[in-house]
Amino acid sequence: MIVKSLELDFFRNYSHLEASFDPRVNLIYGDNAQGKTNLLEAIAYLSCARSHRARYDREMIHMDADEAQIKGCVESRDRNFTLEAHLKRGRGRQLFSNGLRLKNAGELSGILNTVLFCPEDLYLIREGGAARRRFLDGAISQLRPRYAQALAEYNRLYEHKTRILRDWQEHPSLLDTLDDFDVRMAQMGAILIHYRAHFVKRLGENAPAIHRDFSGGREELTLEYQTVSTVDDPRRPPRELLPMLMDHQASHRQAELEARQCLSGPHKDDLLVCINGQSAKTYGSQGQTRTAALSLKLAQREIFQEETGQWPVLLLDDVLSELDHRRQAFVLNRIRGGQVFITCCEEEKLEGLEGGMAFHIKNGALV
Repeated sequence: MIVKSLELDFFRNYSHLEASFDPRVNLIYGDNAQGKTNLLEAIAYLSCARSHRARYDREMIHMDADEAQIKGCVESRDRNFTLEAHLKRGRGRQLFSNGLRLKNAGELSGILNTVLFCPEDLYLIREGGAARRRFLDGAISQLRPRYAQALAEYNRLYEHKTRILRDWQEHPSLLDTLDDFDVRMAQMGAILIHYRAHFVKRLGENAPAIHRDFSGGREELTLEYQTVSTVDDPRRPPRELLPMLMDHQASHRQAELEARQCLSGPHKDDLLVCINGQSAKTYGSQGQTRTAALSLKLAQREIFQEETGQWPVLLLDDVLSELDHRRQAFVLNRIRGGQVFITCCEEEKLEGLEGGMAFHIKNGALV
């Protein structure tokens, strides 16, 4: 998969940008706060219609504009695609592929796959479960349209149920709708759990070997998917998971009413990462947790390649400067093949990579 060109209008700090890229390595350099990360964010958005750092689309619209546009020409599956995202304040967004409007973000699956690695991801292991859920959600949504749709619906239902639980004492009639929301959340939750469990299995087949190479064979990485306690095997079909989720909801109903919070469901899931049999989050050193995070991201890249037969576009956002020389060398040697975008502050960072182009970004413009 290759991003051949990109056009931005009023996206973040870009009033307008047009750029064509190398199919191998593209170095995006410049001082801090000039727009390097924004460029990678735009590319990633075309793959899944989600931002890794903005909760709402309106946050990505230039402060002096009412709408923004991202347009990318992509080569994928031996075809050319023109992907567009139109972001509008207060009016939602519109997504297009080759001029045809898409019904939802799930229809982007399989056109452009990206793996984004930013400095915050180095803390993926140390952070709370929400960070690891975002990692799983972002990866699976690019491969499985059904998952992306179920995730969007689950999040919508979760927000509604949260409001019901928050306000039911002041408005008791709200409880009349709670059963319906529980059923729909369990249906969507069963889909999420099923796909997450299978993806973690794939991670468990790829990431340990990468981590073993990284550590010189001294460390063994293991992964375990943790979901609600009533689920005995999360890789079961969704129809078999549904009654297990309903049982868990029923056992937590009174606690939810008292806490006025949604306590049952896959929004509590986690990915347990262990090194040599011990929790990396609790006992791992900074170096070990960084190596584990890198291994997960590189494993995600390999899974995408296995699934589609093509390397995903790799986006390294200022991550090399956060690594010591040994880890830098490991990453650069591991990412041979496929298109890569690297942001950094110094053009010299291109050394050690074969071929490619360099782009100097200053004040939201190509210099």
